[in-house]
Amino acid sequence: MAETMDEKIKNYRTAPFDARFPNTNQTRNCFQNYLDFHRCNKALSTKGQDVAPCQWYQRVYKSLCPMGWVAKWDEQIENGSFPGKI
Repeated sequence: MAETMDEKIKNYRTAPFDARFPNTNQTRNCFQNYLDFHRCNKALSTKGQDVAPCQWYQRVYKSLCPMGWVAKWDEQIENGSFPGKI
């Protein structure tokens, strides 16, 4: 039984296991999903496509990242001083 992306997002509870980040410390996982969300949004918006698939990354980073970090990163993006490549 194959689930559609909408069903997966609807049934989402917390970040699933990601083999790229096998350790207990999930800081890099948090940051990578934050970057992936913004890259996905930028890429799909540029092409004029629906950005709904990007919600997956947003839900993952919101469950992993402290909100203080997210607020700081959002502020850095607005100021043009964000260290990551989006």
